[in-house]
Amino acid sequence: MAVYRRSRRHRFFLVLLALTSVTVITLDYRGAGDGGLEVVRRGARDAFAPVQSVADRVVSPVAGFFSTIGDLGDLRSENRRLRGELDAARADAVRGADADRERQGLLELQGLDYAGGLASVPARVISTAPTNFQLTITIDRGSDAKLDVGMPIVTAAGLIGRITEVSKLRSTALLITDPSSNVGVRLANSGQQGVSKGTGAREPLRLDFIDVGVPVGEGEPVVTSGLEKGLFPAQIPVGTVRSAKSPPSALQQDIIVDPIVDLNRIEFVRVLLWTPT
Repeated sequence: MAVYRRSRRHRFFLVLLALTSVTVITLDYRGAGDGGLEVVRRGARDAFAPVQSVADRVVSPVAGFFSTIGDLGDLRSENRRLRGELDAARADAVRGADADRERQGLLELQGLDYAGGLASVPARVISTAPTNFQLTITIDRGSDAKLDVGMPIVTAAGLIGRITEVSKLRSTALLITDPSSNVGVRLANSGQQGVSKGTGAREPLRLDFIDVGVPVGEGEPVVTSGLEKGLFPAQIPVGTVRSAKSPPSALQQDIIVDPIVDLNRIEFVRVLLWTPT
């Protein structure tokens, strides 16, 4: 029974509170801004301030949530647009860097001081042999550009090989590191002549036929000899001496030569329009 009375009492106070609210709102709308009525209005506003604060805290996040849902589609669209612009800018930067590198590579090939005024044809490497059994490259020039079997292929640094096969639009060249490659060379300091032999991909060259009594220094330049009936014209840089040893009772030195050109990173080359005599 007591519970019933408390429930009726609570409902009474709620109804009274609602009526008071309506009355105050009406008076606030119609009344002037002074006098006893203003005192009542101020008191009512102060009494309802905590309730209003709680209501604002509850309603504001909900309103913000629905507002955010409305803006979400626009944000996603803008995000996609910005990502597209960023990807395009990155692509432009990569293309620009690649173009600069290519231009630099071509400029380096313009002045081949060691070529002695020989005519040459620029070319791009389009493929390489994948195994150690045949170390070759294929370039995008052929007989239509006056290329022929036996012509030397070089970079700005020096010799990389010679042409072994030619079609109208393509040529294949054997690299100096191929085990079947032999190049007539000489030591720049002593003028002693020998033959460099390939020993495989990513391997140095071996220099044969240098007598044990010939002084050979580490870092000494090695160039093509240009001997009569040789495969290459003279004075093309081939490499530098890495080491030279004279084994006991040997007739020649064991000389290791590092190629002057990084043969694993060839992109642009020049073919010297020169054929063996």
